[in-house]
Order: sequence, then structure tokens, then C-alpha cells
Amino acid sequence: MNFVKNFFTRHLIMAPTSLFTWIFLVSGAGLNFFVSSAIGAGLYAGGYVAIKEIQLRSTLKQFGLARSEYKHIEQQVIESKKKVKQLTNMYGQVRSIQAFRQVYDMAAKARRIIKIVQTNPRKFYQVETFFYAHLDSAVEITSKYGLLVNQPLKDTEIKIALQHTRETLADLNQEMERDLRNAVATDLEQLRMEIDFVDVTINKEKPLLESKGEHSNDRETIK
Repeated sequence: MNFVKNFFTRHLIMAPTSLFTWIFLVSGAGLNFFVSSAIGAGLYAGGYVAIKEIQLRSTLKQFGLARSEYKHIEQQVIESKKKVKQLTNMYGQVRSIQAFRQVYDMAAKARRIIKIVQTNPRKFYQVETFFYAHLDSAVEITSKYGLLVNQPLKDTEIKIALQHTRETLADLNQEMERDLRNAVATDLEQLRMEIDFVDVTINKEKPLLESKGEHSNDRETIK
């Protein structure tokens, strides 16, 4: 789901291909300028679509996803990026340092989760609540907090509402922390397995090394 990389890859392949084809048609084949341009443009567009399809199929095969699944996840990622942008645009509305820190932390965690899902779309299923609930709640609660904190009157009711909102933001921050942990959970487990494998391998080799050392010492003693 590396949009930028795949995008530039398609253009880097098709741009020189189409250009060289156009030059050959005009100079080598002697075709009309407009005909050559039409063929070059058609080649560019057709090749672009074909490479995009190949990239998509490769990604689907790599992560074991159906096309509909991938498209849904892709759409969720696009929408979530917009929501994170909404969240960051509210930095100036929250005047409390505590609230600002909470909103900043939530935005940072959200960007990290989105990046992880972009890298491995299957991880979407480990953090569905982030995409379907937590991020939406973060944007909504932060927006309401911004409205409350900018009210000219600060009566008891508004103060209580602000305190409650700050507490809710803290809870959401913790939920997104759990989301982030869930996103990296399988990576951590895989890392532990790899470390355990290396440890076992090293421990198996140690007796051999000690045995060789003992034989060497024995020979020195005999001498």
C-alpha cells in the first residue's frame, strides 16, 4: 500500500518508454506527428494501467487479501489521514497544555498506526477499532473541547464539562496506545521467536567450542 512509491514507479517506467516510442515513430518510422503522439499517449496510459494492476495483484498475493478487502482498507487509510489532519488543525483551539499534549500524542499515535497498516494491510484487522471508533471519537471530542474552552463565560457547568472532556481525551489516548501496541504485537512476537532461535543456536554451539578448548588445554598440559 505504498502509494507514492508505486505511483512514481509507474511513471518512471512509462515516461521514457513512451518518449522513446514517440521518437522512433516520428524519426524512424516516419509517421505523422499527431499520429505518433496519439500512439505514445495511448501507450503511456495503457502501460500505466497495466503496471498498476500488476502492482495491485502482487500486493494482494503478498498479504493474502481479496481485492475488495484491499480496496476497503485503502479507503479507510485515506479517510483516516484526513481525520488526522482535522485533529492537527485543532492544536490552536485547545488552550490547555494538558489537552494540547493529549491531542498531539493522539495524532502522533494515529500517524504511526496508519503507517504500519500502509506497510502491512493485514494489520488493519488488528486495529479495526482505531479506524472505526477511536480516531473518530478523538476528532469529535477535541472539536467539542475547542468549542467549550473558547467560550467567553466559564461558569461551573462549563468547567465541569471541560474537566470531563480532558478525562475523556486521556482515556482515548490510552485506547490509541493499545491500538498501537496491537499493531506491533505480531512484529514483537516474531522478534521474540527470532531471538529465541538465535539463543538456542548459540547455546547448541557453545558445548562444541568448550570441548575444543578443553582438548587444546589437554594437549598443552601433556607437552
